[in-house]
Amino acid sequence: MSGLLLTALRRAGPVLRTQAGSQRAHLFTRPAKEKIGPLETVIAMGMFSLAILGPSGWILAHLEDYKKKE
Repeated sequence: MSGLLLTALRRAGPVLRTQAGSQRAHLFTRPAKEKIGPLETVIAMGMFSLAILGPSGWILAHLEDYKKKE
């Protein structure tokens, strides 16, 4: 069994190395084309906060309902 595993690793090694070498991060160093206004920033932060804190707030608000055995 170990011989089969060793053979598979020897064959997979070069394939994995070539894929890892060809990956590149796509980074942009220039500033954004359009400025984001304060209203858009507030809306985006509000939506992120709602998406993260909303479900946990719902569970905490209905905790007593979840404790009831029916």
